[in-house]
Amino acid sequence: MSVTIKDVANLAKVAPSTVSRVIANSSRISEKTKQRVRAAMEELGYHPNIIARNLANKTTEAIGIVMPSSAGNVFQNPFFPEVLRGISTGAHEKKRAIYMSTGEAESEILREVMQMVQGRRVDGLILLYSKIDDPVLAYLKEQNIPFVVVGKPFKDSEYITYVDNDNFKAGKEATEYLIELGHNRIAFIGGSLDLVVTIDRLTGYDKAIQGAGIPYRSEYVIHEEFLQEGGKEAVCELLSLEERPTALVVADDLMALGVLNTLDEIGISVPEDMSIISFNNVLIAEMARPALTSIDINIFELGYQAVRSLTKKIEASSQPIESIRIPHSIVTRQSCKKR
Repeated sequence: MSVTIKDVANLAKVAPSTVSRVIANSSRISEKTKQRVRAAMEELGYHPNIIARNLANKTTEAIGIVMPSSAGNVFQNPFFPEVLRGISTGAHEKKRAIYMSTGEAESEILREVMQMVQGRRVDGLILLYSKIDDPVLAYLKEQNIPFVVVGKPFKDSEYITYVDNDNFKAGKEATEYLIELGHNRIAFIGGSLDLVVTIDRLTGYDKAIQGAGIPYRSEYVIHEEFLQEGGKEAVCELLSLEERPTALVVADDLMALGVLNTLDEIGISVPEDMSIISFNNVLIAEMARPALTSIDINIFELGYQAVRSLTKKIEASSQPIESIRIPHSIVTRQSCKKR
């Protein structure tokens, strides 16, 4: 026979409504009473029907995670498992489940998000990317459902809560680090120009080049996918130039690994012939040979703070718009050398 709330109430010598409030962790109930009720629940082996309670409260206790398109490729990049670890830790603390979109194409992702929202499967969503003219972002704004973006929105950022690094500053500092080492032929290998993170880091690179009085060379700016293969293709383009660069700013560690491998195959030594600085500071940066100098963007914290911010929005619709900046720092290793 299944145990009911009434059985728990009788054992704990409280009203059934008190048991319900303890399950909901109501602040109206004293800690002493909560402990007594929880002890009774444990003794009787009572497990509350979360789904039924959530239906009654019109809440799901779940948050949706919207991945970028080509979800298959996404998990090749260590950024995403790490940001999801931060989200998972934050969600666990808030006792919230995670519901993830896995669409390949933009249209599939939008359809999945619409199903999440219209099917009331989630109380709010976190977008794990920020790009130009995103239909998902436009849909969420229109639906007036709580959401947070990991990355700076391309437009209307003052009306959208987001968690991000200062990628302009990070791109500028990465380039200035190479300039201080005496390099003036510095190339930039970035990801898709649809992504705001690429635009911001490239703008930072431009600013540093300009600030140092170094002539701007459009052929030194290459855009590929944020994957190892992208790094290989970029290197081949740059090495075919008459005046090769002596240093590279690479927008992502995984891409930088592709760059390293290609340079090694061709017989170009890092850092003797080519210095490299990249972004994200994931484990492969440390394990690469030579180990990569990389900008640590505190990926875990990006995910953790996104959940924290989303939870505040879910619990209080009057919560003001926030832009949360996660600090970054340069982690110096063996891939850069004075010119």
